Amino acid sequence: MWTHFEPVHAVTYFHPRARAAFEAVGLRGFWRGYFAGRAAPLGPVDAAPVVGSFFNFAPHTVARALPAVWRLATPPEALRARLTGAVQALAELTYELPESHLVEAAELLEAAAAEVEPAGRVLGAANAALPRGEYPLARLWQAATTLREHRGDGHVGALVAADLDPVETLAWRVAVGLSPQYLAGRGWAEEQWAAARARLAERGWLTAEGEATAQGRARFRAIEDATDAAAARPWRALGPERADRLRELLEPIARAAHFVIPEENPIGLPTPQS
Repeated sequence: MWTHFEPVHAVTYFHPRARAAFEAVGLRGFWRGYFAGRAAPLGPVDAAPVVGSFFNFAPHTVARALPAVWRLATPPEALRARLTGAVQALAELTYELPESHLVEAAELLEAAAAEVEPAGRVLGAANAALPRGEYPLARLWQAATTLREHRGDGHVGALVAADLDPVETLAWRVAVGLSPQYLAGRGWAEEQWAAARARLAERGWLTAEGEATAQGRARFRAIEDATDAAAARPWRALGPERADRLRELLEPIARAAHFVIPEENPIGLPTPQS
């Protein structure tokens, strides 16, 4: 299901209309829009809660954006901008689909999102508390965003339980195939990357040459399994029949979204399989 609802959310990072909506409220430059838009459900926070909840950014990178962005756009303004941009992007990508298709997809995705457990899920809870969208694409995007942040909170919990820190997690992803260029904006210095790789080698996750070991792959698979287990409640509540129908409805939307999502992307998002 993640490969089907995550692309709906991800247009906010990759579509020109989403970027333009942030710029229209004064958030020029990708990272201002990113940090303001994603953190806005938390209110006008300082850097510290975002360092914790976003997990994988160097603290000084977050501090460059927050709280300064709130002088450019308030959280309500950032929320309106991110929703406006996402809806405009999705409208452009799904114009061939009938409205009944979008309405049904939004209703089923909202039904799943209504079942997220807020306890211990900072970003998931903050997004779940936002008002319901007025139009089908707004409802669809907000439900997808709630589910992805809920899942992301669980993933962070699994990483912390496995004693992986942010730069170790990113170094691992590079070792298993993600291009380092997509992680350049996270703000970690080269000596921090090198130290993280060394720690992973000491733990048996990487060879001395930086290649992923079978032990490392098995340990990270356990983290992914824990992430999936922590994200399963909404889908158990939805049930297999409605989940299958939702996957069917989301597939053309997700595939359309992939026209603006790079094949190799920092989210690690593959094209959904039917």
